[in-house]
Amino acid sequence: MTSPLEYFHKPVMVQEVLQLLNLCAGKVIVDCTVGGGGHTREILKGIVPGGYLIGLDKDHEILEKTKSALMDEGLLPADGEGQDNKISSFYHTDYVNLEEVVDVAGKGSVDGILLDLGVSSMQLEAADRGFSFGKEGPLDMRMDRSSNVTAYDILKTVSLKELEHIIRKYGEDYRAKRIATAIVQHRRKVGYIETTTELSNVIKSVVPFSGKKINPATLTFQALRIVVNDELKNLEDLLNNIYKLLKKGGRIVVISFHSLEDRIVKNAFRNASEDGKLEILTRKPLRPSREEIRANPRSRSAKLRASERI
Repeated sequence: MTSPLEYFHKPVMVQEVLQLLNLCAGKVIVDCTVGGGGHTREILKGIVPGGYLIGLDKDHEILEKTKSALMDEGLLPADGEGQDNKISSFYHTDYVNLEEVVDVAGKGSVDGILLDLGVSSMQLEAADRGFSFGKEGPLDMRMDRSSNVTAYDILKTVSLKELEHIIRKYGEDYRAKRIATAIVQHRRKVGYIETTTELSNVIKSVVPFSGKKINPATLTFQALRIVVNDELKNLEDLLNNIYKLLKKGGRIVVISFHSLEDRIVKNAFRNASEDGKLEILTRKPLRPSREEIRANPRSRSAKLRASERI
């Protein structure tokens, strides 16, 4: 049966994830980025009977919708059915807090950990979340709407030099100075930029868009989202010590979507391998098949890396 959430979110490289996590009945698996539940759903199927899933997401709204959908599909027991039927626990938190979450769940160590670092299609399609320049909405971009700083706040307060640094470092855009200058000039002459389309139009005013290549706003939106959610620092902090949470033979699988993320994953795995903590299972990152990219164009930039606890 197809979940209603799957109409909005298509999980990436599902079969590769399941194979590399080496699922079987009774295993304890952590899904650090539950999102629309595409991977979560298949993991639950792969660890019954006797298995246990720990799910995390810093987007409370999507986490609750996904839990409800999994209950409706019979993959999770309904609320109130008692501890005897409990096969999972879910936490509204950032994956940087994973060690604390595993401790609270009472599992000590786990058999597998999955990180899917992509933005959920449910977030991209929600105009009020402000993730997409293709949707008119406020400049929000918070994964966790209980946090304080939005993309609007950043654009309202940062200096030209700081903004250029953000776009160049986190967007890897060689046009950073041109774009940052346009944004700051707009701020001085017209006022603060409040919406996604307003920001996109400012960028396109100095970086023409033919419609055949990547939208010139793409990398700036990526950069702002990374800064708003502190994504790279949290990823690096987690991966530096993640091997401690894995049982011997336990595996970690990470799907990244841009070079900055992939570089952090690659370096963390390499360092742990050199220290004798992890064995790298993917010498080169796995990529989606042509068929998957055709069916789900948003998967085209995905890279998957995996390692096993020694």
